[in-house]
Amino acid sequence: MMKGEQDVALPLAGLVMVELGSSVAAPFGAQIFADLGAVVLKVETKEGGDDARSWGPPFWHGAGAAFQTLNRNKFSAALDLKNTAERDALVRFIIERADVVLQNMRPGLVDKLGLDAKTLRAAKPSLVYCNLGAFGSKGPMRQHPGYDPLIQAFAGLMSVTGEEGRPPVRVVPSIIDMTTGMWSVIGILSALRQRDATGEGCTIDTSLFETGLAWMNFSVANYLASGKVPRRTGTEAAMLVPYKAYQASDGYMVIAAGNDGLFRRLTEALGHPEWATDVRFKTNPDRVHHREAINRLIDEVLATDTRAHWTAALEQAGVPCGPLQTTDEVVTHPQTEAVEMLQSTPDGKMRFVGIPIRFDGERPAMRSGPPTLGEHTGEVLR
Repeated sequence: MMKGEQDVALPLAGLVMVELGSSVAAPFGAQIFADLGAVVLKVETKEGGDDARSWGPPFWHGAGAAFQTLNRNKFSAALDLKNTAERDALVRFIIERADVVLQNMRPGLVDKLGLDAKTLRAAKPSLVYCNLGAFGSKGPMRQHPGYDPLIQAFAGLMSVTGEEGRPPVRVVPSIIDMTTGMWSVIGILSALRQRDATGEGCTIDTSLFETGLAWMNFSVANYLASGKVPRRTGTEAAMLVPYKAYQASDGYMVIAAGNDGLFRRLTEALGHPEWATDVRFKTNPDRVHHREAINRLIDEVLATDTRAHWTAALEQAGVPCGPLQTTDEVVTHPQTEAVEMLQSTPDGKMRFVGIPIRFDGERPAMRSGPPTLGEHTGEVLR
């Protein structure tokens, strides 16, 4: 039994997952399972392991900081999957121990190795197997590899992100990778519930491209409804005004007056209640049509005082708002401390952003730090 394998207090205790993954998407999905108490065995190559181990600087206790935060609470087996004996040992482990396999290996590789869903589920029909690909399991691009920025471009996200007339902008968090990992979690948990009822496992398919299309839902709906190609709107929302980052005297703050009532409160707090009755601004559709005019008026007022002043005034009026914070400000903010999202590994060497879920008021604690490469290989080979 792997050390730390059982923690009956966690909701997924007793579940065993094998992660055939690297980089971000599958490791992030598997990390959610690990955080919730599942035993996650991460299978890595002997030569360097997961690509993300070398992503840096910064490096943190022997690996890239990105790898470390994506692989806490896991176990690592370093295997040569071209070696028949080692591959057979992994197959035995899956058949004897695993409930779930999650893989994002390059297209066609699991089939070549005999680690595909059809082969493994024939030997173990109760197995839940999730393929996490780049462009999906069908179509002319099904064999193409993919990475987060490539999909942000191909699925259209970069066409609506950033400012009009400026170069393309990538959403900095690996939003395609991580959300595809989350979709894999949703699919796997759904299949596990079905297995509880029927005893049968399931093969799940999700992909980066399909996730990218899902993120484009508003833009696609707006295009199909209007026939107009959505443009970049910076920090704004295409269908709401005022709803963006505005510049106060000492920096930016976001104001989200998402309905007519909130807009009236905003105008009063800014000392210009007459804006709410101006025919250009009375309703949200009016303000969307005259967004440049109302944004200019708001900017002129906000420039006269600080973010702290306006935040206090708008909060008093009940208008949603907040300052644009840098990472160091976020980490040290009292609200971050209060929700206890930053968690330390048991040895105290590293701190990570925890899973954003509580159960009966308690967030799952971190059981172990990220594994060294091949730290638990012996458990599989035995």
